[in-house]
Amino acid sequence: MRLAVMFCVAFLLICGCSPVTAEAPITPPVVHISPALDSKRARPDRGLMISATGGTLSNVQAYQGGEPVPGRLDRSRTIWRSDWTLKPAAEYTVTATAVGTRGPATVAVGRFRTRPAERTFGIAATAPLPGETVGTGMPIIIDFDTPVTDKAAVEQALEVEAGQPVEGAWRWTSDTQAVYRTRSFWAPRQRVTVTAHLAGLRLPGGVYGAADSTFAFIVGRDQTSVIDTRTHQMVVQRDGAVAERMAISAGMATTREYTTTSGVHLTMDKGNPVRMVSPGRQEGEPGYYDMMIDHAVRISNTGEYVHAKDNVWAQGRENVSHGCVNARPDQAAWFYATSLRGDAITITGTDRELEWNNGWGFWQLPWEKWIQGSALRTTDSARDWVPQR
Repeated sequence: MRLAVMFCVAFLLICGCSPVTAEAPITPPVVHISPALDSKRARPDRGLMISATGGTLSNVQAYQGGEPVPGRLDRSRTIWRSDWTLKPAAEYTVTATAVGTRGPATVAVGRFRTRPAERTFGIAATAPLPGETVGTGMPIIIDFDTPVTDKAAVEQALEVEAGQPVEGAWRWTSDTQAVYRTRSFWAPRQRVTVTAHLAGLRLPGGVYGAADSTFAFIVGRDQTSVIDTRTHQMVVQRDGAVAERMAISAGMATTREYTTTSGVHLTMDKGNPVRMVSPGRQEGEPGYYDMMIDHAVRISNTGEYVHAKDNVWAQGRENVSHGCVNARPDQAAWFYATSLRGDAITITGTDRELEWNNGWGFWQLPWEKWIQGSALRTTDSARDWVPQR
């Protein structure tokens, strides 16, 4: 009997020394999508975000109207965000795959729809025009059809891609206009693409961007001119070599109005002929004029042109104009034919300085002052998780 008891104890002891282990259950990763799949009125201004819990994202595909939605993963590969806001009243399809260290993957597939926009804003005009070939000093000017009340958000949605990248910044010249200027002139002979990612961008008051807008232009040859009003000479250089020397006559400087402005001008447009009328004077008053001028290239908003004038007696010798720069008709015709919008013309020798906002006098501002007009550099543009580049 005693032996039997000892056996039982021994048996119990042996059994107690043998641990019983059970494998931990395998939990598949979880995929979260915002806006939620099957949403019918998702907010377009919040973009698209996909995240994984308990794993990493191995594949994300999002489409709208057959076009992929641009986006990117973070460094941990657990969060994917769209680069930009979403288009209003549009349907999106999403496929996202998350994988763990072991076990099955999780695949989330579905669609959602964004709410329509009752009030919209967009682009009214641009310079350069799509496909235009311009000079190396050319700014990018975007005019909006609605006053922009959140300039930082809109500026953040404006993308400039150049064949030869250069530093540049936007400056707001009004509530409806933004201007992009490079720190130094564009490199010649390259393509520049501008995209305004406005679709779904929300302004205060429930105003949404209706659609994205893209246009491209070409930077042509490098042509710059220097005009010295004291020596009455104009030198045109193309790609670093002198292309033309022209005797000129500038403003007579008897009044501020008749004084040619000094500074870095840009060619803005041209006409042949252009009607020129004396500002602030009526017919019969002293100084009144109304004439048609040939081969006129505009360089400011205060009536300054480089144009043809058959007064060779003054050109190269004396300044007798009403503020414009005139040259011999055949040379003015050559300059007219070879000028592109955005060519730089530097004028020296007068006591009237070109204002930075007179026409396209943007190069009159030092870079440090130019960037002060950027909404992104003067305000905190962080907002929830709105896509940022």
